[in-house]
Parts: sequence; C-alpha cells; structure tokens
Amino acid sequence: MSDFAHRIINWQKQHGRHDLPWQNTRNPYAIWVSEIMLQQTQVSAVIDYYQRFMTRFPTIQTLAAAEQEEVMQYWSGLGYYSRARYLHHAAQTIVDEFNGEFPQDFIAIQSLSGIGRSTAAAIAAFAFHQVHTILDGNVKRVLARLAESLLPKTDMVAYTQGLMDLGATLCTRSKPKCSTCPLNTTCLAYAQQRVHLLPTPKPKKISPQKYTTMLILQRGQEVMLEKRPSKGIWGGLWSLPEIDMQSIATELAQTRFGLTVEAQEPLPLLQHAFTHFKLEILPQPLEVVSKLSQTSIPNTIWLSIEDAIGAAIPTPVRKILISLRNA
Repeated sequence: MSDFAHRIINWQKQHGRHDLPWQNTRNPYAIWVSEIMLQQTQVSAVIDYYQRFMTRFPTIQTLAAAEQEEVMQYWSGLGYYSRARYLHHAAQTIVDEFNGEFPQDFIAIQSLSGIGRSTAAAIAAFAFHQVHTILDGNVKRVLARLAESLLPKTDMVAYTQGLMDLGATLCTRSKPKCSTCPLNTTCLAYAQQRVHLLPTPKPKKISPQKYTTMLILQRGQEVMLEKRPSKGIWGGLWSLPEIDMQSIATELAQTRFGLTVEAQEPLPLLQHAFTHFKLEILPQPLEVVSKLSQTSIPNTIWLSIEDAIGAAIPTPVRKILISLRNA
C-alpha cells in the first residue's frame, strides 16, 4: 500500500466522519440513494431528505413500484429534480433486468440512469469493496493540491471515505486546515505555498436575470396547480401557472383556463437562484369569479393551500404558498 493511501486510511479511521445516516452499511441501495442526493448538494441539506426518503422507500422494490409523482414529492426542495426521475427509472430497470438485485459489475452499475463513472466507483467501493477511482468535487480538490494518488488494494471503504472527508473538513475550498492535514509533509501545493491557487478557479460568469409572473388562482380556500413538462426546469413537478411579465394575467386566465378572475394586490417579489441564472418571481393572486366551462383543464389540480404546500412543488412555489397561508 502506498504511503499516500496509508495516511488517508489512518486519518479517516481516527478523524473522519463515521455517523452519517448512510454510513456503516454495505447496502448498495442505501449507498446509491445517498450518492445521488449528494451530487451538487451539501451533506447538511441531504440528511433529513435522505432519512424521509429511505423511510418511505426502504428498498429498490418499493421505489420501483411507486408513482413518479410521489417520488418527486419526497424530493421536492432538494433541487436538481432529474436526479429523482433517473433514480426512479433506474430502480425499475434493476427490478426488470437485474431481478431486483443491485448489480455488482462496474460496467452494469454505470448502465443505470443517472450513474456516471465517479458515482459508480463510490457505490462499488462502499458496497462491494471494489477498487475504483472516485472524483467528486472534494476529491478533485485534494488531488489537485497533491501531485499523485495510488489506490490501495485493501481498505477501500476507509480510503474512499477518507478522501471525501479530507476534502470536506480539512482540504476545503477556502481556509484549508493544512497544519492538521495528514498529507502536509508530502503535499507539493503546501510545500510550494500554492494551496490558495489550486484548483485553478474557473472564470466567474455573470448569471443572467430572468423574470416571470406566477398566477395564484384561488377558488375559496383552494389554489390551482399546473403540472410542468417532464423535461426542463422543475420537470414533472406541480407549480403555479406562469406567464411572462408582458402578459395580462386576467386575460390569460380566461383564454388558457376558461376562468373569469379578479386581480388582487401582488405579493412581494421573490428572488430564486439557479445554477446558471437568477429568477425574479412576481406572485399574482387572482380570485376566481366564474368558470366559463365545466370541462376539466388538463394537467391542473385544485388543492387546499395546506395540501398544495405539501405537494411535489418547487421551493419558491412553496415559499409563495406559505406566505399566502400566513397572510
């Protein structure tokens, strides 16, 4: 075993994280769910979602048998919703093509929806003790500051977790704790005083600003939600109907939904940030006066405000509805 790997493993066993809810198990399903949730999402944000999700969907079979809408409801607020759709689809693939058993073959793991090479490597290492390289954000940062790494042939769980823990607790993006790092005597970045330069930061892009109006169609104590397309932002979630800032809300409610409405005072503007752009939302309450037709409107549903808050909706929509409830 290389000295590098030996130091990582010893450090992880003494100082690494050992009490996260998805640790201390070799259940590939539990590990898989955690790895998907942790993609581009901080550990602190994932813990509660993971525990609720695993309580409702404790096995691959229960996840595969569930309706996608319910899966999305348990993911609501975590963001990057395509992850939930891929997870659900992959569970169905495992049931249909792998007899309900999570595959151990590294190539087969990568064939599942939403699993790339690095995620497959983490699952294979934690669940099956296989030797594969992981390259999540924390690990990339550690290796960028070190010249090389040599995989150990044993203790892959401690090694893999150690790299993740090292990047999350010591070799952090800002204010790294180099003095207590187990690799500081062999780290070239530390020796050459280049830690602050690595990894080389990407040029910051200015996030474009977008604008939208969300219609809060109210019928007594109920609000109307509209199902979003399966692809795109908030794909497959229920949401408040949207119009561009130039459209007239009362006219659109009539032409699009067959509803005669009275506009109420708009709620305060809401700012929401995505990875690649910022969105300014104007929540516009509309009180339904009459319905022009008794025909049901496709992809819409009327719910009490409380039920709507608990539905599979995007975070900013939930904030709007909570504000409406508390008004």
